[in-house]
Amino acid sequence: MSRRQHRNACQLSRQFYGEGMSASNHDHDRPLLALLIRLLGIAGFASMAALIKLASQRGIHLVEIIFWRQLVTVPILFGWAMMSGGMAQLGTQRPRAHFVRALYGIAGMICNFGAVILLPLAEAQTINFSAPIFAVLLSIVLLKESVGMWRWGAVLAGFLGIIVIAQPGDGHIPLTGALVALGGAFMIALISIQIRDLSKTDKPLVIVFWFAVTSVVLFAPFQPLVMQDHSWGDWMLLLAIGLTGTWGQLLVTVALRLGKVSSVIVMDYSAMVWATLFGWLLFSAFPPTTTWLGAPLIVAAGLIIAWRERVVAHRRFSDLRGTAGT
Repeated sequence: MSRRQHRNACQLSRQFYGEGMSASNHDHDRPLLALLIRLLGIAGFASMAALIKLASQRGIHLVEIIFWRQLVTVPILFGWAMMSGGMAQLGTQRPRAHFVRALYGIAGMICNFGAVILLPLAEAQTINFSAPIFAVLLSIVLLKESVGMWRWGAVLAGFLGIIVIAQPGDGHIPLTGALVALGGAFMIALISIQIRDLSKTDKPLVIVFWFAVTSVVLFAPFQPLVMQDHSWGDWMLLLAIGLTGTWGQLLVTVALRLGKVSSVIVMDYSAMVWATLFGWLLFSAFPPTTTWLGAPLIVAAGLIIAWRERVVAHRRFSDLRGTAGT
């Protein structure tokens, strides 16, 4: 394999983990601030997940939940933009990339919201942690990357953890729910790559705003088919879903602009604490032993993959620097 092929082979996984950036991008890195922002963003997403489950139990359709979750975001971000410099704050030179990101995001919302509805919160969240595993598989399939022992071991350990939790054929959770959650994790990998790429040219405000606008436009025609009369409690629940979702999405996007995914990903695992707490307080559900046995395998897989990608990226950077000096 030539040096150029070797460099390109790891492009996808480096994008997912935020490595291999230019010096100008490194100038924007604020690792400690990125960790804190990511932690707060994950708390927002965990709160939204609990509210989505509550809304579903009150009979609100998934399509309607997604519509209102995104519609609430639009005026919030529009007002923010007007107060911070006007409509110019929302401009972009990459409408096609934003449209692709929106399609990824919509598919991800359908899967991840569906998983929250179909599964206990802790199990749905734990399976989401398998996103780094799918990043490795994407790099193999799309870029023919050669994956070594460390990452293959992490992939196998992660999927073993999923099997322990799901227990296909004899588990406490429905297999359909587990498959939907895995689809959501796969989309998280794609979305993270897309957001990191968009963050090189566009601010988090722009990325989140155009995702929300595109989602609202695409979901609006379906609302007459699923909307129903709601109580004030239902409307407050839908508003809270939109607010917590906007809070989480903005902060997670900002964190990806300020730090590498390989650095901030550790904060994602705090979602397990929130999911367990909300599941216990709101739904009287506590994760069984199988979840506590499988979760460490999935978390360890993600951390090993992140560590290995960081090592490979640093080694590659040193090799390129040495070549440039010859």
